[in-house]
Amino acid sequence: MGEDADMCGDTLDEAIQDGPRGRSLQFKLETIHELQRLLSFSDKEIDRITQTWVLLSIDPIADVEEPPNWGRYSTYRAFWEAVLRAFETDSEVQKPVHV
Repeated sequence: MGEDADMCGDTLDEAIQDGPRGRSLQFKLETIHELQRLLSFSDKEIDRITQTWVLLSIDPIADVEEPPNWGRYSTYRAFWEAVLRAFETDSEVQKPVHV
């Protein structure tokens, strides 16, 4: 999410929830759109895309011992769905738009 994990939480879930913080509304909306697009692919395609195109400093499906209780996701799809939920439920995204 563009930051050192030490700055955004002690667990993978906390890091994901922190992802939208400090981002512009436009960035958040574009991220939601791109994640929805990614999640429209098959699990096999999501795995391939994540492993070859996406630069992550951690592997969200690896069983990591350090730091203790960091957490993991069973699949890349589950990881990206959690990231999408974090952006979709962000308070700024949830605010009604007044035109």
